[in-house]
Amino acid sequence: MDETTFKAIDAALKSIVKDLAPDAVYVAKYGGEVIAPDPGDISSTVGGIFCYTKHASLEFSCGAFFDDPDGHLEGGGKMRRHLKFRALEDVELKNVRFYLAQAL
Repeated sequence: MDETTFKAIDAALKSIVKDLAPDAVYVAKYGGEVIAPDPGDISSTVGGIFCYTKHASLEFSCGAFFDDPDGHLEGGGKMRRHLKFRALEDVELKNVRFYLAQAL
């Protein structure tokens, strides 16, 4: 994924997080940034934003327990699920606000 596309996706995701959890902080970890809704408790992370070769990913620590009526969440582990983005439009198409609201 090119840097320009990733930066646009990253900014869109962070804008939604800011609307839902204005005090949330980002911590560099695991090759990306994890989201901690409680700035006083960095261990409160709910997931993170990561860039890969072909896509960006919004990963949820407990996504396996989320409502997913449209089947956008990917992954099959016991806890984690993620949304993949290949273009900025995917942020809206995959209803990111719905999933972030559940995480936050």
